[in-house]
Amino acid sequence: MSWLKHHPFGVEAYLTRTTVLTFAAPTTVLQPLLPECLTLDTLDNTWGFVAVALVQTRNLRPQGLPAWLGHDFFLIGCRVFVRYTTATGKRLRGLYILKSETDKRKMQWLGNVFTSYQYGLIDIEQTTAGEKLAFKSKQADLAIQVEVLPNGSEPELPSGSPFASWQQARRFAGPLPFTFSYEPTTQQVTIVEGIREAWQPQPVRVQQAQIGFLEHAQLHGLQLASAFTMSDIPYRWQKGRTERWHP
Repeated sequence: MSWLKHHPFGVEAYLTRTTVLTFAAPTTVLQPLLPECLTLDTLDNTWGFVAVALVQTRNLRPQGLPAWLGHDFFLIGCRVFVRYTTATGKRLRGLYILKSETDKRKMQWLGNVFTSYQYGLIDIEQTTAGEKLAFKSKQADLAIQVEVLPNGSEPELPSGSPFASWQQARRFAGPLPFTFSYEPTTQQVTIVEGIREAWQPQPVRVQQAQIGFLEHAQLHGLQLASAFTMSDIPYRWQKGRTERWHP
């Protein structure tokens, strides 16, 4: 029944709020985290990027079902920006998931049946106070707080960010067109295409960024590079397709 984990049907949802913190690390640090079929999507062949996305979904359901049959979930995904060359030679830009978490047992179960993303179940508390957004999870050792500046103004980039501008940083704001997973024993790559109808990431100022998974991974040279938030996004994931990777 392993074929079930290859995204056997499309999924759609409404993303009411998505907040993404992107971290940079030397390519030599991040490349070992990837399966053999993927390479890093880099900046100047020097920096690779890993992003933590915090997403509140509404009416998440198999594609084609009415919205009232969907469910609301909070999702946290830790993803690396990567590239993959298909069997026909086409180069795709996308994400490779390191860790997935959710606040609902149903989503954990369904996610682990129909994907290979290995969902964990955590507590999550999200609050909004004025222009500040906060996310906390005791189980995930996570505490994030960002501030949305008024009138759509842009804060300074985080200290030490390798990006020269917010425009450059938007290339690594996610999500990207494709998400990849890999089964090494069969050399099967699963490719899932995501389709969004609106995407206008707004830079935010990060006031706290405690992420237990990244801290425990001890990624040498990891540093905050950018952070964005966006809201009210219709989104869908196409049915996954698989192909065998040839070195």
